[in-house]
Order: sequence, then C-alpha cells, then structure tokens
Amino acid sequence: MCGIVGMVGQGEVSYELYDALTVLQHRGQDAAGIVTCEGDLVHLRKSNGLVRDVFHQGHMNQLKGNMGIAHVRYPTAGTSSSAEAQPMYVNSPFGICLAHNGNLTNKDELNEDLFRTDRRHINTSSDSEVLLNVFAHELHNVAGMRPEPDEVFEAVSRVHDRAIGAYAVVMMIVGHGIVGFRDPNGIRPICFGKRESEKGTEYMIASESVALSVLGFELVRDIEPGEAIYIQTNGTLHSRQCCNKGQFNPCIFEHVYLARPDSVMDGISVYKARLKMGEKLAEKILREHPDHDIDVVIPIPDTSCTSALPMAHKLNVKYREGLVKNRYIGRTFIMPEQTERAKSVRRKLSTVELEFKGKNVLLVDDSIVRGTTSKQIVQMAKDAGAKKIYLASAAPPVRFPNVYGIDMPAAHEFVAHGNTVEEIAKYIGVDWLVYQDIEDLEACALGINDKIKHFDTSVFDGRYVTGGIDQGYLSRLESKRNDGAKTKLEGPSNEVIELHNQS
Repeated sequence: MCGIVGMVGQGEVSYELYDALTVLQHRGQDAAGIVTCEGDLVHLRKSNGLVRDVFHQGHMNQLKGNMGIAHVRYPTAGTSSSAEAQPMYVNSPFGICLAHNGNLTNKDELNEDLFRTDRRHINTSSDSEVLLNVFAHELHNVAGMRPEPDEVFEAVSRVHDRAIGAYAVVMMIVGHGIVGFRDPNGIRPICFGKRESEKGTEYMIASESVALSVLGFELVRDIEPGEAIYIQTNGTLHSRQCCNKGQFNPCIFEHVYLARPDSVMDGISVYKARLKMGEKLAEKILREHPDHDIDVVIPIPDTSCTSALPMAHKLNVKYREGLVKNRYIGRTFIMPEQTERAKSVRRKLSTVELEFKGKNVLLVDDSIVRGTTSKQIVQMAKDAGAKKIYLASAAPPVRFPNVYGIDMPAAHEFVAHGNTVEEIAKYIGVDWLVYQDIEDLEACALGINDKIKHFDTSVFDGRYVTGGIDQGYLSRLESKRNDGAKTKLEGPSNEVIELHNQS
C-alpha cells in the first residue's frame, strides 16, 4: 500500500508535495520521497522513515522546480531497503520518474521480457522498477524528439497490454509534464484536481481526494480504469481512455480500512460507506443475538469509530471510547514482522478502565487479519475488568492473500484461514464473534456510482479480478514475502543506483 502525488504548478511545488504526503502518511510509514523538476534538472530526496523525518529544511531548499511527484510506501513486493524507496528514475528516454501504488502479478514474466527483449536492466526486487522500465521502453519506441500527448497515451496503452495487476501511477517526464494512469480494473485509487492561482491553473494528482482538498484544490474527478491524463509543463491537460478490456473493480478494503474517512473515492464517500457498515453489522447482531446483553459499544480506534457509532445507536446501547490510541505508533497489521506487530499493540493502545469494569462490552474493529491485535486487545479488556467481551468485525473474514498492493502474502498467517467463526472467537478469547457478510459490505458502497457493479473482494472470497492467480502463484508469493523471507532479504546496503539524493 502506498500514497502517490503529482503536481504541475505555477511556482515551487516541493512544499505542496510535502504537505500532501503528510496527509497521505497513513498509506505508508516505511519510506517517503519527493522528486522535482527545475527546467531540465531533476532534484531527488528519498529515504526510509516518516515524511517528517526524511525531509529537513536543507532538503526542501534544494527541491526546486514547478513540477514534481512524491510517494510514501509500505513494503509489499520487494524489501524495505531505502534503495527501493520511490520515486524511481530511469534516464532514457527523456528522463522519467515514477511513483506507483499497487502490485504487478506478472512481474516475473515482465522482468524476463525486459532482459531478453527490451535489453533493460532491473536492479531491485521492486515491481515498480519493472513498471517504470516497461513504460520507458514503450515510450522510447513511439516518441520523437519530444513526447507528444498521442505518443504518451500510446505508450500507456502498450503498458496496459503488457502489465497485469493493480497499478495507480504518477510519472514525471523531465522537462515535459506529469502522467497519471490507472490499471484497467481500477483496483487502486487515483484522482486529480485543479486550483486557480494568479499565474494560472495548477493541477494535482493524488491517491485520495483529501490530499487535494487540504491544499485548496478542487476535485475534478477520479481517473477512470484504463485512462491516462497528461499535464504538460505549460498547464495544458490531456486525457484519453487507453484500455477498454477491464471491468471496474475498485478495492473494497480502501473503504474498510485503508483510506481516510474524509476522502471520496470513485464518487463514494468513505465516511458514509463506513456508517452503513455499522448499520448492516448491527442488523446482523440483532438477527443472531436478539436477546443480547451488551452494555456498551467500544470501537478499536480509530478506523472503526465511524462504524461503531451507528451500531450503538441501532443496538440502543451506549457508545464509549474506552480505548485510547497513541498517535505516534504506526499501523500494526502491515508491519513487516510478526514480533514487531505484537510488541506494538500495547504501545499503541491503552484502556479507560471505568468503561470496561463490570460491563458486557462489544468491541468493534474494522477488520481482523492475523488476530494478533484483537487477541491482545481482548486481554487488555479483561485486565480492565470487563465481565463479558464480544467482538464485531465491519469486514468479512480475511481468508486469502492480497496480491494487489496490500502486504498480506501468506494465507496461513490469517486467523480466519482454515478456522470457523467459533474457533476464531475461542482463539481471540471473546464470548462471541460476528463478521460482516460480504454481500452487506458491498451493498454499503454500491449504488452511488453506477459504473461500479462489483468490488475487488479477493481477500474475502479468493476471486482475483485480473485472473491468473492460482495456488502455485500464491505459494511462490508466500515463499518470497512471508515474515521469514523478508528478514533474509534485508541487506546492509541502502545505496541508490540512480539519481543522487539531495544532501
């Protein structure tokens, strides 16, 4: 999972890109990077760490230019080495920088083609570098002395023909403009907006609409599946549908957990969708436990707070924030190692004892992935004196790996894998457990955008919308990306063989 930003402005853009990254920090806390273009010069700063730690005043002073792209990441395909932090750069043709959110499922095949046919060298294990080189090769084949819009769109079209998987992309063609495009299934989110300044119109592309609104940009629309936009340095915007072979299947997990509630994705309010999730889940509880003895509904902050409030209202019980979150601890389920995830839970959350003592408590979580967090929180609730503990998940059981840009590689790491709801409840330590039904989850977001008939729900039902995902693929993925494999991949070198960082 990553956050991407691109901007063509009428003045310096580095501070705007920095601010946008801070708004999208929830999408990646492993590494951050900004690259800007000043005429034909490119300035880069990227490293591991939070946005505030990667960029200091000296770096910002050197990131000059009216155009740039930026990125925050969690490690998915590849390692957490700073050599794989983005944006990535290739010098031919023209000089191209890329920031990518998603995963390519045919990365290995593309890597082989790039070596044998395209004669391009890949230096990292990142599929983003593969995607960058595929686009660069295709643009080289069609472009003249300068990349015209028709040539850029033709290159994107050829990328769609070769690449399979999920990809929302911003690219900067040095001295010429910014390109943004989305895979034919629209799995990962990307939108663009504009802002009028005294010098003219400015454009920004971002993963979430909130990054635009915070900086005073008006949301124009989401980039459509298979579509590309090209914003030239003079502020002229071009757009074209470059592929019609896909079906619109955005990732439902964006609405469950990944996105900020104040974002609008594909015309769907994340906040409103989460309110409906709470209502649907309350209805299921009333069906399965009509005589429940719940005293209080307590969300596990903070993604589940929006769903928990309408649940309490519909169940006619009190809503209380009995768990306090330390805002300076990162997300746990996506941390690269299980030991780190386990240690972080108690550092991240603490209980308000008076809201638990002697009460029957319904805990609400947005989802249950590995069960590590849930189990420890339940124990914390018991330690705080809760009489009975129930748990409700706003999402269905996560039983299958995500292959489209969320680091969930190994099925056996999921608490729901091979276990019934009753077995999961026993493991976690609750009196009963209720999961959202997948049909109800989709219903919470469907109907607002007529173009969307289904979401990517592969982590719940194992139906991968791009095809080509079988058990052999999942086994190979697990061998490369499980906790043990990641630890072995981490090397001592953080050298970046491309553009030099701004010191």
